[in-house]
Amino acid sequence: MRKLAIVFLVFVGLAVLGRKAVLWAEPAQKPTADTIKQFEADFLKASLEKGSAGYLSFYAEDAVELPNGADAIVGKANIAKTMGFLDDKNNHLTWSPVAAGISAAGDLGYTWGTYEFRSKQKDGSELVEHGKYMTLWKKQPDGSWKVAVDMGNTAGPRK
Repeated sequence: MRKLAIVFLVFVGLAVLGRKAVLWAEPAQKPTADTIKQFEADFLKASLEKGSAGYLSFYAEDAVELPNGADAIVGKANIAKTMGFLDDKNNHLTWSPVAAGISAAGDLGYTWGTYEFRSKQKDGSELVEHGKYMTLWKKQPDGSWKVAVDMGNTAGPRK
C-alpha cells in the first residue's frame, strides 16, 4: 500500500509540474498585419524569381482565384493551368500592398493593394495594365500561411 501511495504522489507531482511547465511556456507569437505584409513580400519575390512555380507555392490546395471579368477558378491545380504566362520573360507582374489586417483569432489575414502587369506584344510594343487586388491568407493546419482567395481587377487608364 505504501508503494502505491508513493507512486500516486510521484504521479500527482509530475502532473502538477507538467501543468506548471505548460503555464510557464512562452505564448506563440500572434501574427500581425506586418506579418501578413511579409507573406505578401515573400510571395512577390518567389513569383519574380521562379515564375508560376514560385507564385503557386503560396497557394492552398483549395484556393480560389477570382479573375477580372471571368468565372471563379477553384483549386490550386486549376489555377496552375492559367498561370503559365508568369514563365514568359516578356511578362512582368508586380504588386504592392496598401494595407493588411488580421482576424482576432489570428488564423485569417488579408492584404489589398495595387498591381502592375507589363507585357511585350507580338509587334514589340509594351502593354501596361494597372489594377487593384485583394488576397485572403489562411493559416494552414501545419502552421504555414497560404493564399485562400485571390482577386484582382483592372483600374483603367492612369490619369
